[in-house]
Formats: sequence, C-alpha cells, structure tokens
Amino acid sequence: MSEVVLPLPAETNKGLGHSVMTVGVAALAGLMFGLDIGVISGALQFIGKTFHASDFAKEWIVSSMMFGAAAGALGAGFLSFRMGRKFSLIVGAVLFVLSSLACAGAWSVESLMVFRVVLGVAIGIASFTAPLYISEVAPRDKRGAMISTYQLMITIGILAAFLSDTLFAYIEAWRWMLGIVALPGVLFLIGVILLPDSPRWLMMRGRTADAKKVLDTLRGDAKIVTSEMDEIAEQLKRPQRGWTMFRENTNFRRSVGLGVALQVMQQFTGMNVVMYYAPSIFGVVGFKGQDALWGTAIVGLVNVLSTFIAIAIVDKVGRRPILLGGFAVMAIGLGALGVALHIGTTELPMQIFAVAMLLMFIVGFAVSAGPVVWVLCSEVQPIEGRDFGIAVSTFTNWAANFVVGLTFLSMLTGLGSGPTFGIYAALNAAFLVVTFLFVPETKGVSLEAIEVNLMAGKPLRQIGE
Repeated sequence: MSEVVLPLPAETNKGLGHSVMTVGVAALAGLMFGLDIGVISGALQFIGKTFHASDFAKEWIVSSMMFGAAAGALGAGFLSFRMGRKFSLIVGAVLFVLSSLACAGAWSVESLMVFRVVLGVAIGIASFTAPLYISEVAPRDKRGAMISTYQLMITIGILAAFLSDTLFAYIEAWRWMLGIVALPGVLFLIGVILLPDSPRWLMMRGRTADAKKVLDTLRGDAKIVTSEMDEIAEQLKRPQRGWTMFRENTNFRRSVGLGVALQVMQQFTGMNVVMYYAPSIFGVVGFKGQDALWGTAIVGLVNVLSTFIAIAIVDKVGRRPILLGGFAVMAIGLGALGVALHIGTTELPMQIFAVAMLLMFIVGFAVSAGPVVWVLCSEVQPIEGRDFGIAVSTFTNWAANFVVGLTFLSMLTGLGSGPTFGIYAALNAAFLVVTFLFVPETKGVSLEAIEVNLMAGKPLRQIGE
C-alpha cells in the first residue's frame, strides 16, 4: 500500500517561500566571493603586461585578497556577535563595492595589492557570516540544501567572472574586469538591507518578540515557531564564551579541530588553483589565447551545473557519502591529469583527455567538498562557541587559500605540471581516509542533538547519530 503524503498547510508553504527568498539574498554573498575568485584569473595576464609583473608578483596579487579575507573572517566573529549577522553582511557589501572600484583604478602592483587586501576583508566577513546566517534562518529539513545555495552562488559568480573576463579580454580591459563586479555588489547591498535579523541572534540580545515575528514569517506555522523558540531559549541559557570554552572544554576543541581540518581539506583539493590560474593551466595543456579563456568559461559552467546536483542530494544522500565519493573522484581526475601532462599533451586527443580529467575533478569538487564543507562547519559547533568555532574554521579556509594561491605558479615552474597535479591528487586520496575516520553524518539531525552528542564525548564520526 503506497504512503499517503498530505500537503503542507498553506501558511507553512508561504513560510517556506519567505525562507527561500531570505536565504537566496544572503547567499548572494557567495556570488561576491565567486566573482572575485574568478575575475583575477582572466585579468592577471593583462595586469602583468601593464605593470611588467613577474610570476612572484602575480602570486602576491592573487593571494593578497586571501590575506585580507583571513583577517576579515576573524573580525567577523566579533562583529556578527555584537552587531548582528545582518549588520555584518551590510559592512561586507559596502567594502566590496568600494574596494572593487579601487582595484579597477590601481596605479601599481603595490596599490592593487592593498586594495585587494581590503576586498579580501569584505569577502572574509561575508564568507563567515552568510553560512552562519543561513543555518540560523533555514528550516531544519532544508538546512543542507539551503546552505549549499551559498556554494552555488560562488560557482555562479565564478562563471560570470570568467565570461566577463573572456569578453573584456578582446580589448585587454582588465580595469573593467575588476570594476564591473561592483554592480552586483550594489544589488547585494540593497538586498541585505531588506533582510530580517537572525532569530537566534535576536534572542541572544533579549529581543524575543522580534525573533518571534521573524520566525512567524519564515516558518508560517505557530507550533513550529514555538518549538524552535523553546529550543533556542534552552541553548541560550548558556551564553557565548568561545575562547574560554576552547581553553576549558576538550569536546569543543574537537569540533573546532574538525572545522579546521575540513577547511584545509577543501582548499588543498586544488580547486582554487584551477579557479585562480585556469588560463595558465589550459596554456600548459596546449590551449592558448582566447581558447584558454573560453576553456576557463567551460570550467565555470561545469562547476555551476554540478553544484545543482549537490543541492539536490545533500539532504537525501547525506554529507559523509558525498564527501567520500567526491574525494575519490578528485584524486582520480587530478592523478590522470598529472600523468597526461607528464607524458605530454602536444596532440589533440591527449589535450582532450587532459581537459576531460580536469572537468572530472571540477565535478567531484562541486558535488562534494565545495558545498558540504560549509554545511558541516555550520552544523558541528555548539551554540556557546558557535561564533568562535565558525570564525576559526573560516579563517583557516582563507589561510589555506592564501598558501595555495601563493605557491602554485612556483610549484608549476619548479616541479613541472605533472608532479604538481600529482601532489594534489595524493592529497585528495589522503582526505578520503580522513573523511572515513572522522567526519560525521549530520543529515536530518538538529543542531541541538549534534551538540548533545559532541559534549557527551562521542567520537566525532558519531556525533550525528
């Protein structure tokens, strides 16, 4: 006998619609993130021509943004706790618009690096705050998919930047490449101003009536609202005390360590190497000029389409199986690419094979480590140390990103293309083992239940049970 599924009450459907719109606007922070990951890859060669920049200088131009982002992520923990998630997103949006325009007007390598540090601060604030905000406004059963929309917007931003770069490349207009991203930044700022504050943060500040109004809009069901407010109120009996808790509580140190490990793993997959230096990689494979830039745009498109798969399956298949499969696919893809580059890609069939393996890697990342790491990092931290834990893991993301961006061209020159991609393949294989041993399954589990299991001392792999 088939199961009868009753439709949700009309008011609940309406509430879900408000939740989706709210999350969608917040996820635009990911669009800003993606635009600035992608835009520098196409602009870099023309910046190099204008300022006669060496490979070393180019690495610093790329990596200066990540340095700023690491600082922004650290400051965002305090800012979002004291002033609110919405206020933090507004600050990030304002800085994004102003620094994008400043980058377009840079008069030297040094000035461009300074402006990209400020741009990084904006991205760091947004990359900390947006997943946190989304996790606090999303319904429990849609949390994984809604947090994954943040990663989707990153991929859309990367694709948009790649396409924009390709078009402006015909006239070598790198200043337009960097400056035009201020336009979506203005739209993001307008959208964020219209967002409600996080109900969790409102209750943390004693504004219970305001929190109820927000939840009434987002959930549309009085029973759900009452239950969720009771859960939040119970948690808030224990106020934020992140650093103190980190020093005193071994279990909290375990969850912070897991967040740090996940972000290191995400960055050292090699994905941002591809995003920052895609035209250079296509050049190594054998595609030059505009062909390399259009190949880069194809990478961006595959990245976007694959992220839709992640959103569709993250709350059905689960976090852990997706990560295991993703790291396996990435290891195979980069390993095969490294072998192809070592053998040589002077002939078209081998060039096509190398690109296919690169795209295989992109699919593996976009379905797994890209979105799932952000989901897990927002889920595994207990409420008393939540802002601290997510700030540390987001800082780690950008610190690792900085190292990746600063070393790739040097590795490519010093080791050769085959060994360089072989190293990243080996790292992905190692991350597969780490995931199997330590990463929990949190699908469909409340944040409160995850916290109870963590503080009870259960192994990390079991805190979602």
